[in-house]
Amino acid sequence: MNDYNSSRRQFLGAGAALLTGTLMANGKLWGMPAIIDNFGKSGSLIKGVQIGVITYSFREMPDQSAEATLQYVRDCGISAIELMGGPAESFAGAPKNPVDFRTVFPLMRKRNEKQTLTPEEQQQLDEAETKMKAYRAEMAQWRATAPISKFEELGKTYKKAGVSIYAFKPDAFGMQNTDTEIEYGMRAAKALGATQVTLEHPSNDAHTLKLGKMAEKVGIKVGYHGHEQQTYTFWDTALAQSPANALNFDFGHFVAAGNPTPLEMVKKYHERIVSMHIKDRQTKANGRGNLPWGQGDTPIADALKLIRDNKYNFPATIELEYQIPKGSNSVEEVKKCLEFCKQALA
Repeated sequence: MNDYNSSRRQFLGAGAALLTGTLMANGKLWGMPAIIDNFGKSGSLIKGVQIGVITYSFREMPDQSAEATLQYVRDCGISAIELMGGPAESFAGAPKNPVDFRTVFPLMRKRNEKQTLTPEEQQQLDEAETKMKAYRAEMAQWRATAPISKFEELGKTYKKAGVSIYAFKPDAFGMQNTDTEIEYGMRAAKALGATQVTLEHPSNDAHTLKLGKMAEKVGIKVGYHGHEQQTYTFWDTALAQSPANALNFDFGHFVAAGNPTPLEMVKKYHERIVSMHIKDRQTKANGRGNLPWGQGDTPIADALKLIRDNKYNFPATIELEYQIPKGSNSVEEVKKCLEFCKQALA
């Protein structure tokens, strides 16, 4: 615990010192050099469209700490994020997760997309899920007394570094989580400065009703995310249950699901969309591939222009899911995605 507190103080102190220009070494700023390169400027707010990134995009990077995640975000030139639970909760002192999601996430995605797992992959996934079950129980205990002040500190540090947190996505809102965990996750999100929490749509009406009512009391929105099960009526029940229930709409998955007019979906629900994931997927007829931007069938540029021209106020969130080319990494690829957005909105 002493090491953790020392590391946290060093991180906070370094961030503040960088911003005031007082931390110098050999005439150069020490530490996270990209943090202040455009501090005070618009960052990734482009022609009124806030381009963000979900930090899941950096899942293949070796360091998943809050400090490293901030570095990745700033190196990309992004100024607003949907923050996964891992970096924030580890910063706040949560127990270490025994599962390495750099290997598990691809297997989960493969299963969710109904691809056949090899026996070795299935065994690996089963073992990871067994570990996760025990870890969730440990996390439930920790969350019951987790210090919300740590999330306030982290949110302020990110903000001072030019990065706002608009959404928080911890593994705290599922049907397996306690009400105490759910409320903790919502309050932690508010402490970070977020206006919304996000989760995979549970496809359970009782649970979306509960989440919506709890969110109303806390004063935050719940954005439900979907994959290829998304349809034009996928969110209707949840939206009718509570004004706090909303869409964390995935534009690319919606196209891959075979829905022919994705822009109409954005127009119809724009008042209830709190954030929208963007990626370039092929249509169902073309194989549903997840491709580098500009190579798939998803009309990303048209969607961004729609947000710009109609002054919709939800962020467009880069979610990097295509295969990273050899010799590159997620930071470099997110930069390319951001440049695509800039060109589309120019």
